[in-house]
Amino acid sequence: MSQHILTAVAWPYANGPRHIGHVSGFGVPSDVFSRYQRMAGNKVLMVSGTDEHGTPIQVQADKEGVSARELADRYNRVIAEDLTGLGLSYDLFTRTTTKNHYAVTQQIFKGLYDNGYIFPKTTMGAISPSTGRTLPDRYIEGTCPICGYDGARGDQCDNCGNQLDPIQLVNPKSRINGETPVFVETEHFMLDLPAFADVLGSYLQSKQGEWRPNVLKFALNLLGDLQPRAISRDLDWGVPIPLDGWRDQSNKRLYVWFDAVIGYLSASIEWARRSGDPDAWRQWWQNPDARGYYFMGKDNIVFHAEIWPAMLFGYSGIGARDGSPGSLGALNVPSEVVSSEFLTMEGKKFSSSRQVVIYVRDFLARYDADALRYYIAVAGPENQDTDFTWQEFVNRNNGELVAAWGNLVNRSISMAAKNFGAVPEAGDLTDADRALLERSRGAFAPVGAELNRSRFKNAITEAFDVVREANKYLAEQEPWKLKDDPERQKSILHVALQVVDDAKTMLTPFLPGSSNKVHAMLGGEGVWSGMPEMREVDEDGGTPYPVITGDYDGAARWEHQPIKPGTPLAPPVPLFKKLDPKVVDEELSRLGQ
Repeated sequence: MSQHILTAVAWPYANGPRHIGHVSGFGVPSDVFSRYQRMAGNKVLMVSGTDEHGTPIQVQADKEGVSARELADRYNRVIAEDLTGLGLSYDLFTRTTTKNHYAVTQQIFKGLYDNGYIFPKTTMGAISPSTGRTLPDRYIEGTCPICGYDGARGDQCDNCGNQLDPIQLVNPKSRINGETPVFVETEHFMLDLPAFADVLGSYLQSKQGEWRPNVLKFALNLLGDLQPRAISRDLDWGVPIPLDGWRDQSNKRLYVWFDAVIGYLSASIEWARRSGDPDAWRQWWQNPDARGYYFMGKDNIVFHAEIWPAMLFGYSGIGARDGSPGSLGALNVPSEVVSSEFLTMEGKKFSSSRQVVIYVRDFLARYDADALRYYIAVAGPENQDTDFTWQEFVNRNNGELVAAWGNLVNRSISMAAKNFGAVPEAGDLTDADRALLERSRGAFAPVGAELNRSRFKNAITEAFDVVREANKYLAEQEPWKLKDDPERQKSILHVALQVVDDAKTMLTPFLPGSSNKVHAMLGGEGVWSGMPEMREVDEDGGTPYPVITGDYDGAARWEHQPIKPGTPLAPPVPLFKKLDPKVVDEELSRLGQ
């Protein structure tokens, strides 16, 4: 039975281009999952956009001598271009500086406020002595007062996982310029997280055995020390606070993290409006049978496994103070938070300032998008921190994509096209023929089960095992030597082409671009797996901005489909380019290593 599946993808921050470490956490995994779910017959809504508010945007804009809006406009387009090039099948990739997003964010704030889960409080805010601006918590570092870790941030210690306030840090320093912040009294609104301790505890405990262990353990560990969390800031770049006496204050805005998580909902509402059915979003947010999956890196677990569920509970009137659903109605909480670990590079943490970085657009200018997608799926940071090395990338590209999958496709199709011009009819099958066909058909269930559980490495490994067995079959059967036995040659090539077609289907979520090529080479008509496109849109005749969207209702279905004898075969084209091992030296020299 078809389900409504929300794929909520972490919002990349629009203060610069994204690197491959970013897309290994939120981008490729979410797209692999979404493509599989569509193929399985589910109704998928995949949404995200660029996160464009907050002090870091202003800091970068100052460095570049432009306004915050100009900077956000530029990197919104850069990021959208990169994610489109990577083949990420967003139903809508938008931005947080839209009128729609402002309105939805303010509705969520108002619902939480009316239910008593937001309250004002005078706190000590960190100010930069040189600029007079508020320093965001994450831009302050010092020694953790709890565990003594030297390098704790002002909002959280990554060593012990405890939430912090900047004023608690020992020897706090600004990450922007190294100066010691000045702490002054300021009034802000707080989200009353302790009011959700019980409901969050029950919610998280119900996810035992469903969520990745690293995510659930981290989230459960935070329950014991929930503190009210500030959701506003002394800032002039962000969503205004929708209350009398506050909305017109030019230096008070909602905190960027608060409005960013609401983006999943606002993007869904924007998508519905653009689709022609303004209420369509409700099937993913209010249908009790709908499922919502949130994809991000591990540094975002606290926001998606604790804070966002708390906000959704509170808006829906669930928590220590009860309450009533806001104007949008009761909203679904995440079904699963799918967090990846970190990707490092050649043994070092990604760092733009230290030039230890591979930007997505630079990678795509040199190498195939599917090659990067494959690497992330098979060797990425799914369950533990993982190191990207150029040597491993070249080895996997040449040894697996080119020599295994590409070789199987090329040999099978070229031989059949040359000798018969079309898919040949199979005659009597041998035990070896039947065994390979059964192995190929039987792989759909386990590969699909792993994809459904977001276990991408297991899924692609199983699919590639079929590819390797097919190559072994061809090597043993040697159809190229059977010119005097065309009937047997036809049977072997029919079996090989059937397995190529099966493997193409199983690899589609991972390698959509190359799977489309295989579909065409096998004589397939029309679109197999839809690809994203950028479109220029506006709001009420305002300034146009780019979004990612697409029509993904292609022919791809998660099932074995018998190939049809007599189908004309197109001449094969190389699926992947073999890389010269010198690539390693060239790329490392660019990094100064």
